[in-house]
Amino acid sequence: MASAPAPAAGAGAGGGKDDELADLVRRLVNAVARYVDRLPFDLDRQKLRSLTTLAAISVTLLFAWKMLRAPQEQPRRPRRRAAPSSSNTSSRSRPGALTTTDACSSADSRAHEAVSQLFQPLTLEQLVRHKLSEGRRVTCRLLGVILAETTPEELQNHVTVRTSVVEVLLEIAKFCDVYLMERVLDDESEEKVLSALSEAGLFASGALIKEKVVFCSTENGRTSFVRQLEPDWHIDTSPEIVHQLARFIKYQLHISPQRPERIASNVFSSPSLEQYFGGLDQR
Repeated sequence: MASAPAPAAGAGAGGGKDDELADLVRRLVNAVARYVDRLPFDLDRQKLRSLTTLAAISVTLLFAWKMLRAPQEQPRRPRRRAAPSSSNTSSRSRPGALTTTDACSSADSRAHEAVSQLFQPLTLEQLVRHKLSEGRRVTCRLLGVILAETTPEELQNHVTVRTSVVEVLLEIAKFCDVYLMERVLDDESEEKVLSALSEAGLFASGALIKEKVVFCSTENGRTSFVRQLEPDWHIDTSPEIVHQLARFIKYQLHISPQRPERIASNVFSSPSLEQYFGGLDQR
């Protein structure tokens, strides 16, 4: 008994929807009929009513079908940003990471820099270190090398330091233990030599000191000094002394205006000390 009203209620609900649809169709047909009455020509109202009813039903069904298929509106969710890929993350997390183009540009830049450095002229320091083969002790004659005079007799009258050799000698003294030596005829010549070297500024930096300027009275005395000091390099103008020392000294530089025959494989020659360090091809 209690379940009987339920179908009636359902039927009433369904009948209500049908009535609403029928009322909508009737109002649409009446609106079309009123519009037809205003036309300047006559139409069969019965046929028009049938066609209008069919069209109204079709439009209504189509509209209802679209409404039923439309998905329920859902709350919008904020868009999530796409997570960066591992390659992007690694490149962003590492400030020093380079792209392929950057790597190529960097390689080209390094190659260009290396070529530029290759053709840059060497500094005097580089030339000295290269030519002396990292030698640590150097002995050098004064006459004809550091001084413009070439004989002990000239030193009794005047002493002149060759200005062109000062820079080279000071550069050698920066990293080598340098001893200067010469044969003199008297004490006055010694004083003149030391005074001239001081005036030329050779003792100013402290790389060269007066105590390492030695004098002797014979050529054999100079040879003896050199052998006792055991230098890596000896620089001299006398071919006889150079020949005698060739067996005992690692390297020698023979200063001579003419290019003499090579005495030994460890003996090199040059017109002057500064010219020897003027280029790598003169060795």
